[in-house]
Amino acid sequence: MFAGRKFAALLFDMDGTVVNSIAAAERVWADWARRQDLDVAAFLPTIHGVRAIETIARLALPGVDPMREADALLQAEVADIDGILPIAGAAAFLASLPPERWAIVTSAPRELALLRIAAAGIPLPATLVAAEDVSRGKPAPDCFRLAAERLGVDARD
Repeated sequence: MFAGRKFAALLFDMDGTVVNSIAAAERVWADWARRQDLDVAAFLPTIHGVRAIETIARLALPGVDPMREADALLQAEVADIDGILPIAGAAAFLASLPPERWAIVTSAPRELALLRIAAAGIPLPATLVAAEDVSRGKPAPDCFRLAAERLGVDARD
């Protein structure tokens, strides 16, 4: 598919691409879901790759303030970094790249992203686009466009 193609830069998602934080994230979110009387097994697949505030707002739970709940979830996730691991080969691969040519683009808030990156032992990117850097989270392309801009490259490249 990409044979012979050259890329100006690489944009990586964090969770599931360079870091495995599924166990920690699902512990925190499962606790939250139980407190909301949600079906945990049905709910957990909806949390990945999306900003917390959007996940919570989409539920439209009566009496639940998405901003307040997202803040509380962030604090719980910051406190639980047990079992966060690098994806096999990610640290060496990232370390082999020129730092000005790659970025991590994540739906996680910056504070949590930095903790998970450190916990997994992968190189800290020179460019990190986190949840609070854009007004529209994934799957909107805003975060990827911003990362490309910060790297000084056209997103198509």
